[in-house]
Amino acid sequence: MTPGLHSFQIVGLPDTAVNESKERVSSAVKNSGATPPHHTNRRVIVNLAPADIKKEGPAYDLPIAIAYLLASDQLLAQDIQQKLFVGELSLEGKLRPVNGTLSIALMARDRGFKTLFVPKENAREAALVKEVEIFGIGSLQELFLHLEQKSLLTPQSPTELNLINDKIDTEVDLAYIKGQEHAKRALEIAAAGHHNILMTGPPGSGKTLLARTLPSILPPFSFEEALEVTKIFSLAGRLNQEQPVMIARPFRTPHHTSSSVALVGGGNHPRPGEITLAHRGVLFLDELPEFHRDVLEALRQPLEDGTITVSRASGSLDFPAKFMLVAAMNPCPCGHANNPQKQCICAPSQVARYKRRISGPLLDRIDLHIEVPAIKYDKLAGEKSGEESFVVRQRVGEARQRQQERFLEDRIKSNAEMKLPHLKKYCQLDSASQDLLKNAVNNLKLSARSYHRVLKLARTIADLANSQNIESKHLSEALQYRPREDNF
Repeated sequence: MTPGLHSFQIVGLPDTAVNESKERVSSAVKNSGATPPHHTNRRVIVNLAPADIKKEGPAYDLPIAIAYLLASDQLLAQDIQQKLFVGELSLEGKLRPVNGTLSIALMARDRGFKTLFVPKENAREAALVKEVEIFGIGSLQELFLHLEQKSLLTPQSPTELNLINDKIDTEVDLAYIKGQEHAKRALEIAAAGHHNILMTGPPGSGKTLLARTLPSILPPFSFEEALEVTKIFSLAGRLNQEQPVMIARPFRTPHHTSSSVALVGGGNHPRPGEITLAHRGVLFLDELPEFHRDVLEALRQPLEDGTITVSRASGSLDFPAKFMLVAAMNPCPCGHANNPQKQCICAPSQVARYKRRISGPLLDRIDLHIEVPAIKYDKLAGEKSGEESFVVRQRVGEARQRQQERFLEDRIKSNAEMKLPHLKKYCQLDSASQDLLKNAVNNLKLSARSYHRVLKLARTIADLANSQNIESKHLSEALQYRPREDNF
């Protein structure tokens, strides 16, 4: 603050929301009983360093207000250096919630800050970081009185997560689905190893219903995974204030009219897309051939690397994208090719054109290809039901636990994430299995990527069977999930 004509400026490449904080800060300070910048005969300059990085969002309101009150000697606070302030101010001086609070709390811990002040609605989310003392603030006046030690606030108690839950609230249970035992087995393998899966079948055979049972058999989050996903949803502004922590794996179902930006992320100021929101969870693409080809091709790199790099003229951002792709499609435009109950009315050229909408490189990145046939009346009307989801979920959880113990020093979570060094170390084959795989590579004309994916799939099947080594029967089952040449 310097003497001169009245002026209140924010410099340091602020966006519109940051620049407009001048009015919010002035009104909030006035309504909190202090003298606002607009009522002084001084030049007030707020410098948001470094100047070459764009500042976005309303989270700067509270720190700007505190900095002004300190600089104008209206706030007498001690030991302010180890405290961090985040929040949007309303015109009357109340605090409104902001996005990305968990990321800010983690940054505060890493930078050595001892105390973090956030809006009340964000306090439980920030309290996941137990190494930092969190205070939930309702208004600027509350904070003013606390910092001057006139009316001390109670810190937020650490947020505890209950991630171990055998029965979770899901839309569909596996026991509701009659028949389709082959598809259920494939879903169990996919869930156990975080593998990609494609289901092909006529309309009404249960492909979408099967996909929607996946959340009920996926293993619970580890604490690190819960933090990862909560950070993403917090930054995207998609956290539920009543439950500000993600405890269930995400299940994202974008419509087939979605653009590539909506799916992989982007925009003038890059934002995470559906593949990032599905991180550590499921991305379900129903009616796969109906998606635009450029949208599907954009999935190829993140499916391989587990990250997506969004580059713009102003810079680039890396978003995590370790998702399980679950896709469903009809075998032809009318949907009844190879259906013994209904005759297909599509011309061969129409079927070929329909299948060409999905490229070979994308299909090569899918581990399990299964056919979901139409269900006959006897199974639909039968009383017998399959295993409940929580039983399957226990087996999946045990298989994931074996993987976590195996990869403890490798910084990966599942078999699907294995790279070449991991395959050489953990996917050793005996002579009989090597001969079987050699014949399969020659007869099925498997690519190098398909060869590696068969090994990963066999490793997951062995984990489900609690087998230390990959046996011929595990490899045989993995090979049956490769697509037949007449399908694509």
